[in-house]
Amino acid sequence: MPELPEVETIVSDLCKKVVGREIIGFWSQTPRIFPKNQISKLKSQINGYQIAKIDRRGKNILFYLSQGSKINSQKLLLIHPKLTGRLLIGNHFLKNPKNYIRAIFYLDNKTALAFSDVRKFGKIIFGDKKKIESLPDLKNLGPDPLDKIFTVKKFKSLISPQKRKIKLVLLDQEVIAGIGNIYSDEALWIAKIHPFTPSNQLTNHQLTKLYNAIRKVLKTSLRLRGSSMRDFRDTSGRAGGYIKIRRVYDREGLPCFRCGTKIKRIKMNVRSAHFCPQCQRI
Repeated sequence: MPELPEVETIVSDLCKKVVGREIIGFWSQTPRIFPKNQISKLKSQINGYQIAKIDRRGKNILFYLSQGSKINSQKLLLIHPKLTGRLLIGNHFLKNPKNYIRAIFYLDNKTALAFSDVRKFGKIIFGDKKKIESLPDLKNLGPDPLDKIFTVKKFKSLISPQKRKIKLVLLDQEVIAGIGNIYSDEALWIAKIHPFTPSNQLTNHQLTKLYNAIRKVLKTSLRLRGSSMRDFRDTSGRAGGYIKIRRVYDREGLPCFRCGTKIKRIKMNVRSAHFCPQCQRI
C-alpha cells in the first residue's frame, strides 16, 4: 500500500500536471471502488469543474474542485489508493487491459487522469467539500508526521499512553497518519527498537530516537520519490527509488547492515514486521 512518501510524490506530480485543468468527462465500470450511486453522480455532476487545488491527508489524495468563483459550488474528490491503486496522467495507457484502469477523468487538454487498481481495493468519493471533510476517513486521522506542529513533545504524548506493541501503534492511522509497514520497520530499525516492545515501556531517549528516525526515513523516501516494492508507480508510471536503499523491510534472511545478523520476519495479526534480533532487542 502506498504510504506517506508515495502519496506525497503522487500529489506533487498532480499539482504540476493537472491543477487548473477542467474535467470534461468521466468513465468507470467498477462500482466496487465507489460508495453507492457515486458513478452516476460523477457522470452527471463533475463535468465543468476545475481542479483548483490538490492536497494530501494521511494516505488520502484530495482534489478541491470549483466552478469559477462560486463558493457554494465547491466540491471535493477523495481518492485513496489502498493496496494497489495508482494515478496515471496521459492517454496512451487507457486501452491497454494490463493497466487495470478503473476510472477515467477526461481533461480539457486532450489528456486524462486515470485510476488504475489491480485488486479493486481503492476508494473514490465525490461530493460537497464540507461533507467529505467531516467523514471519518479524514476527521479521525492522527497528525501528519512531517507537519511542523508534529513536535517530539507531541509524538511522546501520543505514544507513551499506548499499551500496544509499538509497530501496531505506528500503523494506526488515528494515532499518526501516513506510516505503514515499510517505514515503521525502517524507523524502528534505525532507532534500534524491537517492533513488539510495548509503547508505554519505551524510555524518553528511545522515543526521541524513534521520532527522529520516522522523520528521517520519510524525508529520505520523499527525496527518492517513494518505494516501489511491488505496485507503486508515480503518475508517469516510474518506480520509486527508496526500496534500493532500504535497511530492513522485506530483507528476511539477509544480513543486518549494522551487525550482520540475519533479518527476521514475524507475523503481527495480518501484518509482518522485519527486524534485526541482535540490534533490536526487547
